Amino acid sequence: MTTAEFDTFRSTRAVHADPGVYEPQDDSWLLCEMASRAGVLRGARVLDMCTGSGAVALAAASLGAREVLAFDISPLAVACARRNAAALDLDVDVRLGSFADASVLEPFDVVLCNPPYVPSEAVPEGVGPHRAWDGGHDGRVVLDPLCDAAHDLLVPGGTLMVVQSEYSDPARTEAMLRRADMTVSVAARRSISFGPVMTERAAWLQEVGLLEASRDIEDLVVIRADRR
Repeated sequence: MTTAEFDTFRSTRAVHADPGVYEPQDDSWLLCEMASRAGVLRGARVLDMCTGSGAVALAAASLGAREVLAFDISPLAVACARRNAAALDLDVDVRLGSFADASVLEPFDVVLCNPPYVPSEAVPEGVGPHRAWDGGHDGRVVLDPLCDAAHDLLVPGGTLMVVQSEYSDPARTEAMLRRADMTVSVAARRSISFGPVMTERAAWLQEVGLLEASRDIEDLVVIRADRR
């Protein structure tokens, strides 16, 4: 898929998000864009964790991956992603499950993840819509397990690409992945205006010292890690 074709894929909003399922937003598309630019998808066996509507997995399939598996803990998300794959006639295997379920499979060439990363007062529980963005007090309820699992999810030479907010400590992600004997770099950093969740949570974020007063933008960061 060329850049123009990918832009068309994104702009037509061909990926539909059912009620209760994360609507593809700037973070989803930035991750897809960086994976495409990295040139790691064509011919690859790809895992998409926290798939939501399936947007990232479907983009990977469109960009030439030979096999794509996608996981989510939400039954609503799994059903939605499966319907999107069928509607677009793309071969994506969407499964209900978590890192534990993915870890028993053969390792992958590429792992992609747009996890929940917005800091939240409460530790997220259950499988409701909030699980698509709530990341616990430091935003790392899913990011830390991802970093712990990444090395074993990948074949030697395989690539992880993960997108997160500046408010969920990208430096910690980089450090954890380096400790796992991976080569780490920042593939992209892009500023965006706050969406509804960050806007609603701004006062609390200021109270706990995570956000400067009157600030209403955040940097999205795409981190790439390659297994040695």
